[in-house]
Amino acid sequence: MRMRLLRRRLTIRPPRVIVRSALPWPLRWLVLAVVLGFCGAVGLWAFDFGRSIAGLDSGARAELVRLRAEVASLREATQSQQNLVNTSDSLLKAERSAMEGVVAQLRQVEADNRRLREDLGFFERLMPSNPNEGLSIRGLQVEMLTGTQLRWQMLALQAMRNPSEFNGRLELSFAGTRDGKPWTLQHPAQGQPLQFVQYRRMEGLIDLPPNTVVKTVTARLMAGQVVRATRTIQVE
Repeated sequence: MRMRLLRRRLTIRPPRVIVRSALPWPLRWLVLAVVLGFCGAVGLWAFDFGRSIAGLDSGARAELVRLRAEVASLREATQSQQNLVNTSDSLLKAERSAMEGVVAQLRQVEADNRRLREDLGFFERLMPSNPNEGLSIRGLQVEMLTGTQLRWQMLALQAMRNPSEFNGRLELSFAGTRDGKPWTLQHPAQGQPLQFVQYRRMEGLIDLPPNTVVKTVTARLMAGQVVRATRTIQVE
């Protein structure tokens, strides 16, 4: 060690100096990243340039155009099918509604036919056996709806051929008991006006006093003060 120091002092050669960079390490990494990015960009450019020279890029573009055209065609076909489905659904709903209307009309016709058959049977039962019987009362019926309400119906009939018009009134008389005592009622009090030629079907409701029991009902067809027809039934 002493020899080295002595040799340095005796020689005229200057001492060795080491020069180091004063650049900080973050800046070094930044410079390195810039260099790497530049290299990558040059490589990517070279790759694209080579692909364009080889003709690969034009083929990919043509394939992309074809695929886009197929997608557009499929979308149009799908929309057409959807429109067809919507139209079919609308037609099906309209047909179903029309069918429901036809079924309702058919049920109404069946109900009307049933009512007409019942009316025909009712009239056939009321037709007199003697066609020259003249003015008569047929089908006098009463029905207790509640304890104080009674329903009545009847048919006034002229069985003659080409009869003259009857112009008179209908008188209904009810007899029975009320609170165990005899009771009568004429409805209406002055009679109900009645006009018909061949037949007239009549019905109505009567409100009875409480604790009333109806036993007989009498219907009279009056022409002025003359009784033209009468009929009495027992109420069960």
